[in-house]
Amino acid sequence: MAVIKRRRRKRRLFRGIIFLIVSATVLGFFVYVPFFTLSEIKLVGAKYLTAEDIMKVGNIYMGEQLFRLETDVVQSRLSKDLRIEEVSVRRHLPHTLEVTLKERIPLATVVCNYGYLDLDRNGVIIDSYKSLKTMQIPMINGASVRDLYIGDEVEDEIVKKILDFLQRLDEETLNRLSEIAIVDTDYIVMYSATARPVQIRLGKLERLDEKARLTEDFLRDLETNPHPVEYVDFNYTTPFIKLVQ
Repeated sequence: MAVIKRRRRKRRLFRGIIFLIVSATVLGFFVYVPFFTLSEIKLVGAKYLTAEDIMKVGNIYMGEQLFRLETDVVQSRLSKDLRIEEVSVRRHLPHTLEVTLKERIPLATVVCNYGYLDLDRNGVIIDSYKSLKTMQIPMINGASVRDLYIGDEVEDEIVKKILDFLQRLDEETLNRLSEIAIVDTDYIVMYSATARPVQIRLGKLERLDEKARLTEDFLRDLETNPHPVEYVDFNYTTPFIKLVQ
């Protein structure tokens, strides 16, 4: 019986060694074989961020061994970027890294002393750059913003009130606005992103829900309006529209 038990132990040990060798071989194949290298980053849910942004923030390089990429580490790096609210990272054989994310939405761009800043609805700076991008969101002009960087929060009360107004608009309306000008503390003017910009006079930042609804309706109707409009004034209970003479 003792001999039989020793033989069984030897067989189990032998099978264990074979299993380890095979596992190490398979693992080595997947880790080191050149076929499994990163050549594509698939973004899901991204609207503003690009694959280049993800590579920079996640410290990822094309041509890396896919199985050497620690997805949890990459995910942790990306989650620290203020432009990203939620993110998950997965490998897809043979050469793809899939990044699913939910972005913090930039509502407006504001001019600062060294370039431009993108702001979210709370006034937090989620991007900064020196050269103006192709504008997808309205520009706030006339604000005094200096020496602020990504992660900082704009304290200008007028800018915050403008952001409060903008977040009440739907995305389609935001895309139809090109500029919000702070004429003075009690007078705000917007411009449509049309071939011939139309002035929208908000005046004081009050009755925001009402003015947001009026702005949406006006810009939606502007595309089909056969009469050229010079400006619309929402200061009054009944909006006043002046046509081009």
